[in-house]
Amino acid sequence: MGSIRRSKTKRRTRDLDQVHEDLSSKETVQKLSNQPLDESKPGLGQYYCIECAKYFETDFAKTVHRRGKNHKRRVRLLKEQPYSSAEADAASGLGVEKYMNFVQTYQQAKNEKEEQERQQKEGEMLVE
Repeated sequence: MGSIRRSKTKRRTRDLDQVHEDLSSKETVQKLSNQPLDESKPGLGQYYCIECAKYFETDFAKTVHRRGKNHKRRVRLLKEQPYSSAEADAASGLGVEKYMNFVQTYQQAKNEKEEQERQQKEGEMLVE
C-alpha cells in the first residue's frame, strides 16, 4: 500500500486555484512560458503546460497533451471562478452581504467581457 500512496503524491500537480492565480496576470504567464534552461526539469524546462502545471520532453509531446482529454478537462475547470473563503463564509451564514457584492461585481465583469467579445465579433463580420 505504500507504493500507492507514494505514486499519488509523486504525480500531484498544482491545484486549480494556484493555476488560476498564475493565469490571472500576464507577467506570470510570460514568465512561465519563457523559462530559463534548467537541466533538472524535463525538456530543460522549455515545454511547460501552464494549465496543467506539467513539463514535457519535446514540443510534440506538449502538442499531443494539449489535444488530450485531461488537458481539455483542466482548461474547462479553470474557466470557472475558484472557490474562495468569502464563499465558505457565506455558506456558513457569515458575511453574506460581502459575498453578494463580490458575486455582483464578478457577474458585471463577466457580462462586460462577453459584450466586448460580441462587439469584436460584430466588427470582424463588418470587415468581411
